[in-house]
Amino acid sequence: MLIVEEKVTFKRTLTLFQVVALGLAWMSPMIYFTVYGIAYESSHGLMTSSYIVAAAAILITALSYIAMSRAFPSSASAYTYVKKAIHPYAGFLVGWVVLLEYIFSPVISCLTFGLYMHAQFPEIPASVWIVSLSVIFAALNIVGIRFSAGLSKIFVIAQIAFVGLFCLFLLKAILAPGGVSAAQALPVLPGWSVSAVLAGASLVCFSFLGFDTVTTLADETIDARRTIPKAILWIVLIASALYILISILTKLAFPVLSFANADSAGYELVKLAGGAGLQAIFMTVLLLSVFTQGVIAVTSASRLLHVMGSDSTLPKRIFGRLHPRFKTPVNSIIVVCAISLLALCLSLETSIKFVSLGALTAFVFVNASVVAQLFMKERRRSPKETCTYLVLPLIGAGFTLWLLTLLDKTALTMGLIWLLSGIAYRFFRSSTLRAPLTQKRRFDWLRREG
Repeated sequence: MLIVEEKVTFKRTLTLFQVVALGLAWMSPMIYFTVYGIAYESSHGLMTSSYIVAAAAILITALSYIAMSRAFPSSASAYTYVKKAIHPYAGFLVGWVVLLEYIFSPVISCLTFGLYMHAQFPEIPASVWIVSLSVIFAALNIVGIRFSAGLSKIFVIAQIAFVGLFCLFLLKAILAPGGVSAAQALPVLPGWSVSAVLAGASLVCFSFLGFDTVTTLADETIDARRTIPKAILWIVLIASALYILISILTKLAFPVLSFANADSAGYELVKLAGGAGLQAIFMTVLLLSVFTQGVIAVTSASRLLHVMGSDSTLPKRIFGRLHPRFKTPVNSIIVVCAISLLALCLSLETSIKFVSLGALTAFVFVNASVVAQLFMKERRRSPKETCTYLVLPLIGAGFTLWLLTLLDKTALTMGLIWLLSGIAYRFFRSSTLRAPLTQKRRFDWLRREG
């Protein structure tokens, strides 16, 4: 007798507000402070101009994600888009590289949280925090997406509230007697050094990484065809407004800055604006943001693995199953959280390189997918559509490809090795699937796969 398993599917429960909260939680508005020093030095202080250029470039790529999420309202983001718009094999290769972004994001969260907590409590090793956090990430994700969405909503509001509080302190400094007037500071806001602005933009672009992760939640979102595009746009617009506003106020309050250490410049900036009290609040909110980002990073990575398992790109028995009660990809969640333990031996710099490589690769190919699907296949070629589905995606692809070339040779070499390992895996798996099956093996396969 042939046993057929009942198919378990995701529950569509996420609203627009919840999806936006999840996206902002992954992106983390607090990242403005963590990259501040390096970006300030690279842009020669022209932070506002750098953020405007970066926001415009990211918005172009976001429009490509919006177009593709409407064309293919299913989970897995760049993997699905490239597979359907260009070619299944290209989709696999892009999905394989994009795994770097999704899988190593929890590593960064665990490592950052462990380092911060060890600094606060030196008697407890960072490894204890890393292992504990991985277990917590797994438990929260197994329970379900609605819990994660609720948690994200609270912690994102806390981050935005801190940014608002920080802006109030900046306004106080601007309006204080003897402070720098807007008339004195405004001439330096636009910035005319093109090379400095572009150098700064190439760094602050990474502050926007994460808006694309919400496309992995399409199968759990109510009316995904409409909700996901709206969420992507809102996430990019909210982040752009926050970053640009705070950079303007910072420049007005402190036209010229110098830091003891560029890596901790954000921490110094907060103290300069609000003293030790604001610093204490900053550390608390920063830890909350790192924790929330880790939760959502595991969510996104497990969904990508599940989709790649569902279509047998990865082993279906491991990654293609949902828990019958929780309706979550438990195996994928456990695998992602196990990989996050690499935080015990990897450096933060190496993990960030993997994430950047995966994200930028996704951006390049999603822009290319718009051209392939909407301009070439569907022949949408009116003047407006030519601009939307050809010119803008090519600009977005060119800009992100340029950012890829800015990664150092070590990152590119690691990416090439990872890509070659994917090609080898694909060849081995294809050979295995093509092998002839005996009747018994065929029956066993049918029973397992339903």
